Amino acid sequence: MAGPGAPCDPCAPVAVWKRHIVRQLRHRDRTQKALFLELVPAYNHLLEKAELLAKFSEKLKSEPKDVISIPHKDSREEVSGTGLDQVSSPASLRVMWQQEKKGLQLVCGEMAYQVVKKSAALNTLQSQLEERQGRLEDLQACVVQLQEVRAQQSRQLEEREAENAALREAYETLLDQAAHQEAALRRLQEEARDLLEQLVQRKARAAAERNLRNERRERANQARVSQELKKAAKRTVSISEIPNTLEDGTKEETVALAPAAMPEFLETETCEKWKRPFSFKKRRGHSVGGAPEQRYQSIPVCVCTQIPSQAQDVLDAHLSEVNAVCFGPNSSLLATGGADRLIHLWNVVGGRLEANQTLEGAGGSITSVDFDPSGSQVLAATYNQAAQLWKVGETQSKETLSGHKDKVTAAKFKLTRHQAVTGSRDRTVKEWDLGRAYCSRTIDVLSYCNDVACGDHIIISGHNDQKIRFWDSRGPHCIQVIPVQGRVTSLNLSHDQLHLLSCSRDNTLKVIDLRISNIRQVFRADGFKCSSDWTKAVFSPDRSYALAGSSNGTLYIWDVNTGKLESSLQGPHCSAVNAVAWCFSGNHVVSVDQGRKAVLWH
Repeated sequence: MAGPGAPCDPCAPVAVWKRHIVRQLRHRDRTQKALFLELVPAYNHLLEKAELLAKFSEKLKSEPKDVISIPHKDSREEVSGTGLDQVSSPASLRVMWQQEKKGLQLVCGEMAYQVVKKSAALNTLQSQLEERQGRLEDLQACVVQLQEVRAQQSRQLEEREAENAALREAYETLLDQAAHQEAALRRLQEEARDLLEQLVQRKARAAAERNLRNERRERANQARVSQELKKAAKRTVSISEIPNTLEDGTKEETVALAPAAMPEFLETETCEKWKRPFSFKKRRGHSVGGAPEQRYQSIPVCVCTQIPSQAQDVLDAHLSEVNAVCFGPNSSLLATGGADRLIHLWNVVGGRLEANQTLEGAGGSITSVDFDPSGSQVLAATYNQAAQLWKVGETQSKETLSGHKDKVTAAKFKLTRHQAVTGSRDRTVKEWDLGRAYCSRTIDVLSYCNDVACGDHIIISGHNDQKIRFWDSRGPHCIQVIPVQGRVTSLNLSHDQLHLLSCSRDNTLKVIDLRISNIRQVFRADGFKCSSDWTKAVFSPDRSYALAGSSNGTLYIWDVNTGKLESSLQGPHCSAVNAVAWCFSGNHVVSVDQGRKAVLWH
C-alpha cells in the first residue's frame, strides 16, 4: 500500500475493494477446508485398511489347501492332531474377518454418505462462488462505467470552472468599465452643475444689469419730467390760455405752484405713461397688529394647454404598484410613490423620464406625494400612520409627522410657508407646523378622509360618506358640506381657486363652482370606471380640461367648457390607472398604474 504522502490514484478505491473481496474468498476457503481436514485422512485410513483386509482374505483363501496337503505326506497321527488345530485357527480368523469386514463396511457406508453430503455442500458452495464471481464481474463493469461517468463529469467540471473563470474576468472587466463610466458620469454631472450655476449666475448678472439700466433710465425720465414740471410751474398762465373763470385759473395756478401737488398733477395730466406698475392693495394677513404670513411666490401657469396625444416614454417606475404622482413647479421634476415604500424623483428631459434620486425612509406604502410651491421639499402620506417630509437632494426623511391612528391617505402643502394638511382613515384632518413638526390643529370628522385640497385660508376634504367638507383655517367648525354621489377618491383645486374637481366611486367627475358652492358639471364616459378609493383626477393648468385614468388602463380627457369627452388615450397601460399629473407648462402628462408602469404623454 502507498504511504500517506503518496499521490492520490483515481482507481485506489477500486483496488481496495478488490483486495477486500479476495480476502473474503480466502477466508471462506479456509473455513470450508477446515470441515474436510479430519474427514479426508480418516477416509484414506479406511481405504488403506480395506486394502490390507482384502490382501489378507486372499491369503487366507489360499492357505487351508496347503495346510491340509502337508500332513498326508507325514504320519497319519501327526496329520490328524495338527490338522485340527490348523483348521480351527483359520475359521476363527474368518469369523473375525467377517465381523471386522461388516464393521468396516458400515464405517465405509457412513464415510461414503458423509462424502456425498460434503460433495453436495461443496457443489452448493461452488455455485454460490460462481454466482458471487458473476456479481463481482457485474460490479466491476458498473465500477468501470462509474469511473467513465466520473471522468466525464470531471472534464465537464473543469470546462465549467474555465467558463466561470472567463465569466468572472468579464464581470470584473465590466465592473471596472462601470466604475469608469460612473466616474465619467459624476464628472459630467459636476460639469453640468457647474455650467448650470454659471448660466444662472450669468442670467442673474444680466438681470441685475438690466434692472440697473432700467432704474437709471427711469431716474433720468423722472428727472426730465421734474424739470418739465418745474418749468411749467414757473411759466406765467394768462386768462386767455384757460377758457375757465378767474377763480379756476387762480386755483390752477396755485396748484401748479404748490410743490406737494406735483405728483397729483403728474398723475392726472402729463405723466400717465410714467406711472410705476405697483399695486398698493393691502394683502391678507398684513392687517395692523397681526404678524404677516410668509407666503410662497406664485407658480407660473400656462394659459393654453396642449392635449396629449401619444406616449413618449414607458418604464417600470417601482417594484410594485404605483399609487401617486406629482409634478414640481418647474415642470421638469416629477415624483412618484408606490407600495414599495420608495419615492423616485425623475427629470423630464427630451421627452423621456430619467432617474434623478430615490427618497428612502418611508415606513409604509406611499399613498400621496406633493411638492411645495418652491419645489424644494416633498411631502408624502404613508400607511404607517404618519406623513413624512423630504428635502430635494437628500435621500433620508427630514421630518416625520406622526399623530394619526390609522393610515394617512392624503398630505398637501398649504400656500403659506411651513404649513401642511393631512387626512387619514382615523376620521381626522390635521394641520401641521412644519418648522416645529408640530400638529397645530386636529379636525374630527365623521367619515374616512380620502383626499384633501388647500386654498388660501380654506381646507377641503373628501370623505368616504360621499361628502365634501370645507373648513376655515381660522375657525373651528365646518363652514360647508356638499354631498356627491359615491365615495370621494380625489380633490383638485384650480389655480384660480374658483373651481374644484372631484372624482368619486360612482364613476363620475364633478366640477364644483366655489363662487356659488354648487356642482356645475358632471363628466361621464363609456368605459370609464374608478378603480379604487385613491384614484386621482386633475385639472389642466388653464382649467380647460379634466383628466382621469380608468380601471381598463385608458386615460379620459373632458372639455370643461363644453362638458364633452375630448379624447381617450389607450396603449401602454395594461392595468388600472391609479393617478395622473399634468405639468404646469401644459406640455406633458404622466400616468401611473397598478402594474408598476409610469407613462409620459405628450
